[in-house]
Amino acid sequence: MPTWTARMGLTRDAFITAARTTIATVVSVLLARSLKLPEFYWAPISAIVILLSTINPLTLAWQRFAGTAVGAVVGALIASYPRQNWIVYGAGIFLCGILIAVLRLDAAYRFAAITLSIVVLITHSRPPWIVATHRFIEVSLGIAVALLMTVAWPVPQNPVP
Repeated sequence: MPTWTARMGLTRDAFITAARTTIATVVSVLLARSLKLPEFYWAPISAIVILLSTINPLTLAWQRFAGTAVGAVVGALIASYPRQNWIVYGAGIFLCGILIAVLRLDAAYRFAAITLSIVVLITHSRPPWIVATHRFIEVSLGIAVALLMTVAWPVPQNPVP
């Protein structure tokens, strides 16, 4: 007969997943804050996305890293354009899609479009290239911590979704 903890879903794997995720997110946020990154919260968010994904963490990490890089570069170019409007924004999203296809990184398109949108649509007090660079560093930091966690403390057989 299962214990009350098992009936509630509190399995060993649930505790391990929660502990791994907690450690990775806290380390990510502390590292990003120590680097004085302005949007430090992207580091732990990226760690969570990688660690709690249903696909291979290395595959997802590469997609997120490559997509963020493309989106940051295109986003900085678009945000530097003096006459921004919905047409320029749309052209940037389209360009990301084309670049991702040419680079054969199809699964990274969503991350490129998200990064471009954050760089272009959110008002920032810093120049676009600085914003894009910070965004890339913040995301990459979270990815790196998540990948280190997957090596240091491998995922349980049945991770919590």
